[in-house]
Amino acid sequence: MKTLEVDLGDRSYPIYIGTDLIDQPNLFGACEKATSIYIVTNTTVAPLYAQRLTKTLETLDKPVKTIVLPDGESYKDWKNLQLIFDDLLKFGADRQTMLVALGGGVIGDMTGFAAASFMRGIRFIQVPTTLLAQVDSSVGGKTGINHPLGKNMIGAFHQPVAVIADLNTLKTLPARELSAGLAEVVKHGAIADEQFLAWIEANAPALLACDTDAMAHAVLRSCEIKSAVVSADEKEGGIRATLNFGHTFGHAIEAGMGYGEWLHGEAVGCGMVMGADLSRRLGYISEAQVAHLKQIIQSMNLPTDAPKFGSARYMELMQVDKKTEGGQIRYVVLEKMGKARIQSVPDAQVIETLTATGAV
Repeated sequence: MKTLEVDLGDRSYPIYIGTDLIDQPNLFGACEKATSIYIVTNTTVAPLYAQRLTKTLETLDKPVKTIVLPDGESYKDWKNLQLIFDDLLKFGADRQTMLVALGGGVIGDMTGFAAASFMRGIRFIQVPTTLLAQVDSSVGGKTGINHPLGKNMIGAFHQPVAVIADLNTLKTLPARELSAGLAEVVKHGAIADEQFLAWIEANAPALLACDTDAMAHAVLRSCEIKSAVVSADEKEGGIRATLNFGHTFGHAIEAGMGYGEWLHGEAVGCGMVMGADLSRRLGYISEAQVAHLKQIIQSMNLPTDAPKFGSARYMELMQVDKKTEGGQIRYVVLEKMGKARIQSVPDAQVIETLTATGAV
């Protein structure tokens, strides 16, 4: 097992990465002072892991209940968030209750937002079961739900007290979900570590086969990169925004297609191709580097051709973005491979990218 620390002063917390971690009560030590524990999961993950996790948590001599939500991005909304609050209130949860998010990014984001909101804030633990959640969404304290007009536009920063990434849960992921998670792994290399990006390219077959050793390194290095950025800029006032490479275009794709039609990682993969093209038009990277990154993304079985919404629709969708300031969309671009920056870009250049990547 590997352990990392997200350094946020008195709100610091560990990330545990290894196999069969769901079965280890000592990793859930933060629950010792809890009056009750609520596992929040979904209809897909519950039959696989909820009983095992319940058995582990019951060894702590706390009452353990399970809240099961529908599975999918299309359910990341107010209506389903209320289901969490309904059970917490019905069964008498209090300020010492601990929530445990058992699932992918949707479950983690919704459980975290429920924890941030219930009685003005209670604690929660992330137990991510998808690759995307293990390498990205479970770390950093971003929580929230979608709005029909924009992804993750309603939420809060609320850090977990621990992240427990059990690599064995990745073995039950469908191939499409695994590829979606690999998009965020590629992103970390593209924005922060060119050597890691080269390792990802060389190890694509092992990653796609969910080889445990390859996955352990991918999750560990991704979490190292993300935790360092979060420690330096928790509330996304500066450098943390670079973690959104591919996300401005990607979120537009998700919203335009309808949440759940494209997986988040699929949209980010395509969005990175668009972001790389924009970086080239700004004079930062070469056409060969754009083609190389696109090739890596394609090797992960991710889409690289943007849906044809037209330039006006893309610009409208991208305007509803958390990085927009004073009506100006700010884009994450690659200053070079392994280093990103955020800046405003003239609409004309963005439209050139939309045209070149098939969006128009």
